[in-house]
Amino acid sequence: MHIHLVRHGTPLIDLNRQPSEWDLDPKGLAEVDRLASSGVLPGDARWVSSNEPKAVQTANRLTDKTVETDSRLCEQKRPSSWVKDFAIHIHRTLVTEAASVADGWEPAAETRSRVAEAARAIMESTPGRDLVLVGHSTPWLLLVSELTGRPVDLAAWERMMMPDYCMLDDSSLTVPWGSWAAAA
Repeated sequence: MHIHLVRHGTPLIDLNRQPSEWDLDPKGLAEVDRLASSGVLPGDARWVSSNEPKAVQTANRLTDKTVETDSRLCEQKRPSSWVKDFAIHIHRTLVTEAASVADGWEPAAETRSRVAEAARAIMESTPGRDLVLVGHSTPWLLLVSELTGRPVDLAAWERMMMPDYCMLDDSSLTVPWGSWAAAA
């Protein structure tokens, strides 16, 4: 079984709505289509997405298969207000997992637990079949760390694209984030 993790495409940022309600930005659809045509995503896989619109819309654009949703795969919970120095907050949350780094931010340890629980349950119910999970950068970095037993790759967050893709085989990251784009 291979686990394919997909980060959603570029969202249409609307500061009057919660980020969990954002749709894909039409200007970024060409990049989602490029990932779809890259050949890296398996043809016969189970597809499960975060229930956030930007993730579901990405998944539905990438496959004509049925896409299930699981709310536990959602992004780290954060308030809708934009945070100055967002990247610094993300780095802090990824290294200080036990604590909330700002008011309203879900501690990364809770995000890790929630997403790992969901991924393991999905994997157990999909024996011997490839799995594509479509979601968000912070949960995916925490999940890769959890499944590989390695520290969170902070540099991966900085180089991640929208959309992006990586693949795990057993407990190893075999296709790193961003490598699909060079081959596409």
